[in-house]
Amino acid sequence: MLELYGARFSSRLLLGTAQYPSPDVLRRAVEASGAEIVTVSLRRESARARAGQGFWELIERLGRRVLPNTAGCRTVKEAVATAHMARELFGTSWIKLEVIANDDTLQPDLFGLVEAAAILAAEGFEVLPYTTEDLSAAERLIAAGCSVLMPWAAPIGSARGLINKTALKILRAHFPGVPLIVDAGIGTPSHAAEAMELGYDAVLLNTAVAKAGDPVKMADAFAKAVLAGRLAFEAGLLEPQDMASPSTPVAGTPFFKIDHAS
Repeated sequence: MLELYGARFSSRLLLGTAQYPSPDVLRRAVEASGAEIVTVSLRRESARARAGQGFWELIERLGRRVLPNTAGCRTVKEAVATAHMARELFGTSWIKLEVIANDDTLQPDLFGLVEAAAILAAEGFEVLPYTTEDLSAAERLIAAGCSVLMPWAAPIGSARGLINKTALKILRAHFPGVPLIVDAGIGTPSHAAEAMELGYDAVLLNTAVAKAGDPVKMADAFAKAVLAGRLAFEAGLLEPQDMASPSTPVAGTPFFKIDHAS
């Protein structure tokens, strides 16, 4: 079971709700994924006006745990304000915290992220910060009050997979008791399985499903990949080695003399 801030979930796949070709495809993709948590971007303008009312109603009908996020926020002040609006709109203290530093890579502003996380945690929010694989940033986020970390695999929407696998392994080893969710940059089900094989607790993705030729089938594929990766991690993966190791032992193998004359 996946446990985040005291809540338990059977699925280890979290799914975003943006960029789907239609509301019906979004609904069916969420159902196919088995995801019990969906993320929702909140713009301050739409929060005030309840714009996109049909979308909010669809999200409510999905019956999943809503994880609002502060996507697009570029300052601490903006991220904190958006989090407050999300809490009012969705009635949840959960917030996926994003403070973006760079328009090209959408890399998190780690300094602003830590500052915003400390403010929100002190105000009773349960913060799930979108961060990089940087170890010192992770330590500061935990010190700020975060009980979950969401390091990226690669820049958002890049579909590049785990571009710094060594750093992700170090992060996992350094925080064995902290739930770690790989967020952003996952492009294929094999990327998701690879993250889970490292011992990560869950995977959050959006674009790889929403922009697939068949989002519903792709959601199903990711659900199976996440499960396979987790089972492999729990079973114990074989460590790579330089030399060959025969699967059938040589010792005790019978050898037969062949008479070529017969």
